[in-house]
Amino acid sequence: MSHLSPARIICSSFILLFLSSGLSAQAQIEIDPKILQESPTLRHWQKEIPDILWEIDHDPSFNTHLRLGYLQSPSEHSSSGLEAGADDIFIGRTGLTLSGDYQTYFAKNNNSTAVDLQYYVLPLGYVVNIAPIVGYRDINTENYSTNGLNLGARLKLVLSRNDAADISLSQSFVNLGSNDQVGLTRISAGYALSPRLRIAAEIQEQNSRMSKQSNVGIFLEWILR
Repeated sequence: MSHLSPARIICSSFILLFLSSGLSAQAQIEIDPKILQESPTLRHWQKEIPDILWEIDHDPSFNTHLRLGYLQSPSEHSSSGLEAGADDIFIGRTGLTLSGDYQTYFAKNNNSTAVDLQYYVLPLGYVVNIAPIVGYRDINTENYSTNGLNLGARLKLVLSRNDAADISLSQSFVNLGSNDQVGLTRISAGYALSPRLRIAAEIQEQNSRMSKQSNVGIFLEWILR
């Protein structure tokens, strides 16, 4: 039997007590049908009392995103470009996800292609999670080109479930320990405009022995559930 902390047991007990008392007084409670229609949580609770502890451990607090956005590179004389990608494609009902992106700039011979695997080590329903990153990245700039194994980690903070708001920070290294090593830092924040559409902003830093490059991106993201 898995260990349950006292705080989780107390929280679950209060929730179940509230639900059971609410069900006994169901005849006296009138809820606007429009509110029920717009609230997946209320519709779910009408059918059955949810297993809160199971959902915390297994139901992801975030979803897969497809993204398309505009990039601006202040370090490269304000050159601009595009990025397309996918973030956190779940592989089965596990913490293993697949992400990938492609970046290209209009006026420069700069582009980047990446495919990464992340494994979230904490329960998927937590508001905070961390994942090691293993992948492959190909980078081409005016000053250098490199490709190889990409290793790092990601920290994800879910401010509101179902992708309403979140922040993520990732740090990784391509060809770690070699003369061609490139460090990649990404800080991004997303906010939902509708149940399926989000807007996101991202700051990217790309550091090598040859040069440093910074990018700022604005993205539209499609939420897949």
